[in-house]
Amino acid sequence: MSFWIVGSLIAVSTGVQVYGQLEAGKDQEAALKTQAEQERVAAESRELERQQKLNKALAANVVGMGMSGIKAEGTPSSIALESAKNVGLSEGMLKLSDRLAQAQLKRQASTAASAAKIGAASTLLDGATDIASV
Repeated sequence: MSFWIVGSLIAVSTGVQVYGQLEAGKDQEAALKTQAEQERVAAESRELERQQKLNKALAANVVGMGMSGIKAEGTPSSIALESAKNVGLSEGMLKLSDRLAQAQLKRQASTAASAAKIGAASTLLDGATDIASV
C-alpha cells in the first residue's frame, strides 16, 4: 500500500513540475516575442525620426544654396548626391541591424519554448524512474 501512496505522490509531483516548466517556457516565449515586437516598433520610430532629420537637413541645404546664389549643378550637385548615397548606406545598415536584433529575440523565444519542452520531458523521465525504484 505504501508503494501506491509514494508512487502516486511522485507522479503528482512530477506532473506539477512538468506543468510548471511548460508554463514557464510559454511565459518566456511570450515575453521575448513581445520584446521583439516592441523592438520592431521602436526601430520604425527611430527610422521615421532619422528621415525627418534628414529631410530638414536637405531642405536647409537647398534653402542655403538658393539664398547664397549657388546653383545646384556641378560640384554642389555631386556633393549632395554623394551625401545622399552615404545616408542611404547608413540607413540600410541601421535597418539591417534592427532586423537582426528582432530575429535574435524571435530565435530566443523559440529556444525558450524548446528548452521548456525538453526540461518537461526530462522531468517526466526522472519521475518515472523514481516511481520504478519505489
